[in-house]
Amino acid sequence: MNYSDRIAIQPGKRGGRPVIRGLRITVYDVLGWLADGMTADEIIEDFPELEIADVRACLAYAADRERHAVVLSAS
Repeated sequence: MNYSDRIAIQPGKRGGRPVIRGLRITVYDVLGWLADGMTADEIIEDFPELEIADVRACLAYAADRERHAVVLSAS
């Protein structure tokens, strides 16, 4: 999924964390809610300005960051 049309980093907004479509909702917020057991539908119910594609974009963003993470090996 191409998340670049939904997620951006804007200096001065939410401390420079990646936000969704210029809203004040960060990728971290959405990932945290999912980790706490909320479903995408529950998140959208609580935050109707979000769309299912926004939640998927957050997951894709996190997966992409993990794919590019530096792996440290034990010596």
